[in-house]
Amino acid sequence: MAIIAGAFVSSLSFAQTISATDSTLDSAEAKIAEQAAEQGLNYRITSAQYKNQVHITAELSQ
Repeated sequence: MAIIAGAFVSSLSFAQTISATDSTLDSAEAKIAEQAAEQGLNYRITSAQYKNQVHITAELSQ
């Protein structure tokens, strides 16, 4: 049981948040995708905001 709990905790603590800012949604997401690819990870966009530029936040996962 302790091994299973340890594996579960380590997968929960892995989540890393990244962000990118650019002039368009596509270019900001491309920056997120590039950061994820450099680490060999997947990403899930968690927020996107637009004022004068687009700011995206994403969570990386395996």
